[in-house]
Amino acid sequence: MSSHREAPEISKDPVADSTDVYAFVSPDAPTTVTLIANYVPLQAPDGGPNFYEFGDDVLYHINIDNNGDGVAEIIYELRFNTVVGNPNTFLYNTGPIQSLADKNWNRRQFYSLNRQEKSGNQRRTTVLGTNLACPPCNIGPLSTPNYPDLANQAVHGLPGGEKVFAGQRAEGFYVDLGAIFDLGDLRPLEQLHNQFGLNVPELAKPAPGVNSTKGANVYSIALQVPITQLTSNGSSPTNAGDPSSVIGVWTTASRQKVSMVAQNNGQSTNAGPFVQVSRLGNPLVNEVIIPMGKKDYWNNQPPANDSQFVQYFQHPELSTLLPTLYPNAFPNLAAFNATGSPRGDIVAIFNTGIPSGVVSGFQNSGGSKQADLLRLNMAIPPTTSNLSNLGVVGNDPAGFPNGRRVFDDVVTIELRALAGATLPLVNKSFTADAAVSQVTDGLTTSPTDVSAMGTENYLPTFPYLGVPYSGFAVPAS
Repeated sequence: MSSHREAPEISKDPVADSTDVYAFVSPDAPTTVTLIANYVPLQAPDGGPNFYEFGDDVLYHINIDNNGDGVAEIIYELRFNTVVGNPNTFLYNTGPIQSLADKNWNRRQFYSLNRQEKSGNQRRTTVLGTNLACPPCNIGPLSTPNYPDLANQAVHGLPGGEKVFAGQRAEGFYVDLGAIFDLGDLRPLEQLHNQFGLNVPELAKPAPGVNSTKGANVYSIALQVPITQLTSNGSSPTNAGDPSSVIGVWTTASRQKVSMVAQNNGQSTNAGPFVQVSRLGNPLVNEVIIPMGKKDYWNNQPPANDSQFVQYFQHPELSTLLPTLYPNAFPNLAAFNATGSPRGDIVAIFNTGIPSGVVSGFQNSGGSKQADLLRLNMAIPPTTSNLSNLGVVGNDPAGFPNGRRVFDDVVTIELRALAGATLPLVNKSFTADAAVSQVTDGLTTSPTDVSAMGTENYLPTFPYLGVPYSGFAVPAS
């Protein structure tokens, strides 16, 4: 998936597992940028009595590079604290939860939010908020009878004009996991898939996609920040051709080096400096670009060191496999692969941003530094009509890979890019195979479908990801 359980070590640590990052100019507040970092993947809504929460022992960062060097000039830092009202009951709540201060709610979580700004070799820290309340999980009609109101109470306005929310949301990322991880099957094209001599009846004809994350919840940190607080000079950029209009965004989670479990009470104690255990910029990078033996190491590295991984972007494994998985469907891609030439288009999309002159009237490169960052050109206004879930490749410059909106079909976009759709941008002699335009995991009706066939409940306003699914209404299957 985008980055859900994508590496061996982080798959065992869901509260530190960053799953998706979104960054976009807010469509209803275009002088601001919305940043969303998701954690705690694949939540079954009925997962009680110990419902989901952030890790009190995890250090969460949303990082902003605003000068193209791959290093964070701005860091938003969050620490969480869980408060148990009555330790003598097993219950999450002892009655209906009507407000964030309701005494029926037995296990609350609060957080602090700091902003760090780089100044030379020093960082200046500003406390933006303390003791900010998270909402409870959405349990059911008896426990959380008016959940949207509870969640709205957890949207906090800050003195600098920012908004922040941290808590449970409906999963916004959609993907057909069961098919894709079955040797790269795409159900709408599965009649073309190599069956390796097995003669599989289920693959005899095309089939609709299956949204594997439908009905799942996730934990979100959402920030809405004035654009003037993100640029290096405090301006609001208007020239989309200016590299200074671009920011790079990624999230990280860190744990202290030492963790000990006390023999007398089973409680954990942590000590030592924090070590990064998870990071995420562009979707699916550590999932399908970085090889198994490097995934944990990649999660530990800063983006500024990403040139060491460039060979995996120049020669992406999935691009080399597609002609074998779909015999005769990608002859031009197979011929290109045989030359051994690097994929400059993939390096640009993920590692440097797309420079001026490659896509007419568009750029999102802050420089030539190789770093996996979700790059957003803040001078490009949000698209308010004729939106395309295919983003830039769908002639909608406000979408992925220009940042990422909640509804962007990043699976289809990246699969088509890996299949050769974007290679002609940097290699004029290459013609993409006809099959490329048919590549999809089949979870939208068309590029204008911004609800994934009605399976996603996105909101038109902050925090944009939908109200989480109720455990009463959506039991685990």
